[in-house]
Amino acid sequence: MNILVLGSGGRENAFCWKLSKSKVINKIFAAPGNAGTQRYAENHNINVNDFEKIKFLVLEKKINMVLVGPEEPLVRGIHDFFLNDKVLRGIHVIGPEKKGSQLEGSKSFAKEFMIRNRIPTAKYAKFKSNNISEGEKFLESLSPPYVLKADGLAAGKGVLILNNLMEAKKELRNMLLEDKFGKASKTVVIEEFLEGIELSCFVLTDGKTYVNLPMAKDYKKIGEGDTGLNTGGMGAISPVPFVSELFKSKIEEKIIKPTIKGLDKEKIPYRGFVFIGLIKVGDEPKVIEYNVRMGDPETEAVLPRIKNDFGEVLNSLVKNNLQFVEIEISEDSAATVVAVSKGYPNKYEKGKVIKGLKNIKESILFHCGTLKESKKVLTNGGRVLAVTSKGKNFKQALKKSYSSLTNIEFEGIYFRKDIGFDL
Repeated sequence: MNILVLGSGGRENAFCWKLSKSKVINKIFAAPGNAGTQRYAENHNINVNDFEKIKFLVLEKKINMVLVGPEEPLVRGIHDFFLNDKVLRGIHVIGPEKKGSQLEGSKSFAKEFMIRNRIPTAKYAKFKSNNISEGEKFLESLSPPYVLKADGLAAGKGVLILNNLMEAKKELRNMLLEDKFGKASKTVVIEEFLEGIELSCFVLTDGKTYVNLPMAKDYKKIGEGDTGLNTGGMGAISPVPFVSELFKSKIEEKIIKPTIKGLDKEKIPYRGFVFIGLIKVGDEPKVIEYNVRMGDPETEAVLPRIKNDFGEVLNSLVKNNLQFVEIEISEDSAATVVAVSKGYPNKYEKGKVIKGLKNIKESILFHCGTLKESKKVLTNGGRVLAVTSKGKNFKQALKKSYSSLTNIEFEGIYFRKDIGFDL
């Protein structure tokens, strides 16, 4: 089987790395890929949203399966594009169709789905530019902090958490009237703030049956102690130390099962990953958000713990044999630390030479934003590298990742030195 991995980040590098170990995969292609995917896959410089060029590549290279990494092509309907094309209809796409992708593409769609299916979540309301005053009244009814979310896709940065009511009202106007997050904030969802600790839950489903993948905890803020601006993710740990068997069973019964039953009951076709962003409030799990793909950098911590042949797992999914799959998970912990460009998540420079990549022995190196040019590897994104290590516990794994990072150099390199500080 030939497989195409769509995307260019650490998640896609991790997929290519994992699939390269599969007995059922003949050849891996990546579009556009990066300097890391190049080790395992044949890279093709194609934008993930250029469906026509993707079609040409799939036919030319006799690709049997397309694994979609990022959310945007899913929300734009790449799966539907394949299903509606007579030539492509037989190609398996891992990732939901447009309807199911609304779980991530629209915060309000996701919230309404949760309410209908009695899935525990925060109290919320949605507003547009024509009812800002109602939005301001809703903010007044809540206690600080105030949570404002752009309804659409905003590359993981469309969420504001504010302590001051006047500032929250001002930002509501900025989002709705000044296009703070572009089209993504034409509708804004306001939520009550939930106090607790967050974690990420991952499920692979055909819309009727499902298997659980390892859980993880990621760190979104740029600054140590979880301060500063939101990023795409500065590190991740798996498993999550505070998830007991009892809490895990609560997640299963109150959140995962109702989510999959809801997809089936509402006839929402779904074949792919569901990433459930959770918060532990007291001893109860509540859903913050759904994503319709694997997380990044969580994937880099989750995949190394899965013992199964991942190609076989994906084959079982597309052949409707998921109910016969048992995911084998290593008892070891995995810890990922992300190195980013100076200035990220604001303006940053690209094209910095990365040194020391060959010196990494104890860790797995996943490239997030890199480019290979005339035998040199250059920075090509805000998040540049994800360094993952395994150990008997997360502290041991982190120690290895931090040790490996001391061997890597590029101008302006920055990484958080406190991943796991709150565990």
